[in-house]
Amino acid sequence: MRLLFILGACGALAACGSSTGDRGLSGGAIGLGAGAVLGVAAAPAIVVGAATGALTGPSDVNLGDPVWD
Repeated sequence: MRLLFILGACGALAACGSSTGDRGLSGGAIGLGAGAVLGVAAAPAIVVGAATGALTGPSDVNLGDPVWD
């Protein structure tokens, strides 16, 4: 269950940034944070987050308009 949550969070948030490097770094950071918060071994979460961020384009994940708009 935790892994499913981590994968979902990484998939939803890893496309932050406009360059591949930005998305890879932010995805890795998101994976690290999710792993730390959920008590999961951080290494797989970092790898999944970084890979998701690096392999997605800036327009691959569109969550719509922000709530504050």
